[in-house]
Amino acid sequence: MKAHYLGHVVFYVKDLQRSLAFYRDLLGFQEVGRIFNGAAAGLTSGRTHHELLLIQVGDAPGPLQGRRRGLYHIGIKVGDSLDELRAAKRELEQAGVTIDGMSDHTVSQSLYLQDPDGNEVEVYVDAEQSVWENDPAAVVSPIKPLYL
Repeated sequence: MKAHYLGHVVFYVKDLQRSLAFYRDLLGFQEVGRIFNGAAAGLTSGRTHHELLLIQVGDAPGPLQGRRRGLYHIGIKVGDSLDELRAAKRELEQAGVTIDGMSDHTVSQSLYLQDPDGNEVEVYVDAEQSVWENDPAAVVSPIKPLYL
């Protein structure tokens, strides 16, 4: 498996509006949609479907037990096809890495695992580019199970 690039970062934030004022209004990211009843927003610079996802958690840990403000996970693109994701899954499992979850995000398909220090890492492949180019809000589509 070969990392193509760091695709996105997900932050838990105290106040979504305050964070949007910074990332969207000041730094110039474009908001592509909201999820979790408006408590999370996806943003892009235009390079891909999203490079940043902000999830409001308020005064952590609060109602989202175990979560805190700060880094949630990083997403590393490893290809463009489900075959490449299947190969990555086999390689990770052969190396003794536990796959904690698999998700179909419409714009991408993902495996979730932990690095040696317990940080969450998402390895993913993108869906066809037209999916998110034709509908930027597709990045906030409901998450579906992925079966590989």
